[in-house]
Formats: sequence, C-alpha cells, structure tokens
Amino acid sequence: MDIVGLKELKQNVGRYAGLVQRGQSFVVVKRSKPLFKLTPLEEDDQWEAVADFTKVKRGGLRIQDLLKRL
Repeated sequence: MDIVGLKELKQNVGRYAGLVQRGQSFVVVKRSKPLFKLTPLEEDDQWEAVADFTKVKRGGLRIQDLLKRL
C-alpha cells in the first residue's frame, strides 16, 4: 500500500481516483500521521443510488419533484 500526502492528493485527486479505480490503494497522511485509506470497492460491496441529481437544471427544482426522485 502506497503513502500519499493530503496536499498531493488534493492537487491531483483525478489521478489518484484513476489509480484507485485500477486497484491501487493508498494511505493518506498529513504531517506524517495517517488520516485514512483510499481503497477500491470490493465486488460484493453494496451501493445503491438514492437519487440522480445529474439531471437537475440550474436554478434548482421544486420540493415535490425532489421527493418524487427519492
């Protein structure tokens, strides 16, 4: 498992997201102290979409429409 500094992760989050997606894991450190791990999801991890907000138009939406999406 590789180590990455928090500042480095922030500056290159897309790069590290791609590496994690390809199976690599990282321990994120701040001032040489471990904060958390970045690891790929396991095949059996359950992930359920609650709502798809990618189709929300600029300016928001009505509460009734929001509740329908949930």
